[in-house]
Amino acid sequence: MLRLKQNGRITITEIIELFDCSEATARRDLDILEKNGSVIRTIGGALLEGFLAVKEVSFTEKQQKLWVQKEAIARKADELIEEGDIIGLSGGTTTFLIARELKKREGITVVTNAVNIAMELADNDALQVVVIGGVMRGKSYELCGPLAEKTIEHLNIGKMFLGIDGLTLEQGPTTYSELEAQTARTLLSHSQQTIAVFDHTKLDRASLFSIAPLDALYGCITDDGADPAFLRKLAERGVQVYSANV
Repeated sequence: MLRLKQNGRITITEIIELFDCSEATARRDLDILEKNGSVIRTIGGALLEGFLAVKEVSFTEKQQKLWVQKEAIARKADELIEEGDIIGLSGGTTTFLIARELKKREGITVVTNAVNIAMELADNDALQVVVIGGVMRGKSYELCGPLAEKTIEHLNIGKMFLGIDGLTLEQGPTTYSELEAQTARTLLSHSQQTIAVFDHTKLDRASLFSIAPLDALYGCITDDGADPAFLRKLAERGVQVYSANV
């Protein structure tokens, strides 16, 4: 922990060299520290909790926040979806609510890497649900990693609805997880349009990992609590802005 406190981050290679242990032991120790809430795991290492301005919270914790606003955003997203569309849904509370709206629909193909979204749609036989495989992250229920990315490479998505943890003009859409960022990046590259969906608290706030530059977004949907000046800046940068009235 001393090296972590000094630098804010550590790699698997550094742990092996410092403690003369195996890679398996290093990874197991980091897993234990992550479960204790001491570190945030990244690919190839870990970050010290507190090194980030805001820590990642679980899906269950997110459910308690701004639920009405997120429902309004989901309804607005549903308005943009037409019968015959192939849409993508990343993990997240807002995209989960989009899935709930889609349960009323038919003739739509939904591609998702989120286990809970797939389960939410499972009882509607009028929808085709394509689940991307991978390693599940417990905080978001998202399936990520090389297996997920390999599957996505064979898909063609029309409208991708992307849940994010932050959005700034400089960093674009961002997230807390390196794995999720990489998988989301692959989803974007195989989508005709990407629409970020988020409540107003995510605006002008950056999480650790950038998903893509701002110009990779076709549009965004947020609630009517968002700062109008910031939304105008997004529009000036070519992002189609949709506001959901609560």
